[in-house]
Amino acid sequence: MKHLKKIAVALVLFVAASSFVNAQSKVAHIDVQKLLSDMPAMKAAESELKKLSETYQADIQASMTELQNKYTLYKNEAGAKSEEENQKRALELQGFEKNIGEAQQAAQQEIQKKQAELFGPISEEAKKAIEKVAAAQGFDYVLDSQPGSAAIVTKGKDLLADVKQELGF
Repeated sequence: MKHLKKIAVALVLFVAASSFVNAQSKVAHIDVQKLLSDMPAMKAAESELKKLSETYQADIQASMTELQNKYTLYKNEAGAKSEEENQKRALELQGFEKNIGEAQQAAQQEIQKKQAELFGPISEEAKKAIEKVAAAQGFDYVLDSQPGSAAIVTKGKDLLADVKQELGF
């Protein structure tokens, strides 16, 4: 009878220990920002976005130079013009300034739209690769190890190299 109790207790302890081991989740971490910045597609997208931004900046700078030239010209000619003509010129300059401001806002919106258009698919590709690698290696959770993110402990396996390999770079 004592052996039976010992066996029953041992069996209960074995089942409890097995349940505890099975209940533990496997956790890994990855620096998502580093992964994205290392992706060739992201580098190409950033280059394209930079070119677009430089184009808009050059156009706006040209308009600012034109405004400054008109302002200087109108200021130098103000004494030789009538009060009515000077007021028309002042209104013209204000309209020109307003147009430049609107162009700057439109450019910023276009850049943001293009950024979302370019970066969205790249982020989705990275997310799918992370999910695939995590599933293949049996990880239940993958935390972003970027400072300030939700990761508390980053002592688990870092998946960056494996995800890069999955993406082919």
